[in-house]
Amino acid sequence: QVQVEESGGDLVQAGGSLTLSCTTSGFAFDDYAMAWFRQAPGKKRERVSCISSITQTPDYADSVKGRFTISRDNAKNTLSLQMNSLKPEDTAMYYCAPSQAQYQNCYTNAWNFWGQGTRVTVSS
Repeated sequence: QVQVEESGGDLVQAGGSLTLSCTTSGFAFDDYAMAWFRQAPGKKRERVSCISSITQTPDYADSVKGRFTISRDNAKNTLSLQMNSLKPEDTAMYYCAPSQAQYQNCYTNAWNFWGQGTRVTVSS
């Protein structure tokens, strides 16, 4: 049974930092690209960051480039997102998602959303 659980969301002041974690089980974590998505109230879901499966090449949305760092620990089947210099516009529900197919890079647009998300709120 596949399990994906996000954690680490919190209320933080602008300029602060948070680290999100995603623990997974039930699939071959290291074979899949992994990504963080977010969705703010009334807005479309957007991909924040991705890390590919084989080369572990990271990719970032322009809005978070230089502030967020994605990483994966294949031994622990976990994905992390270090978020620094947080802004009110980072406020959203954050979701961790594996790619639908194995051995993907971050050009893929097919993701599985199995987790419940973790809420990040940045106050001004």
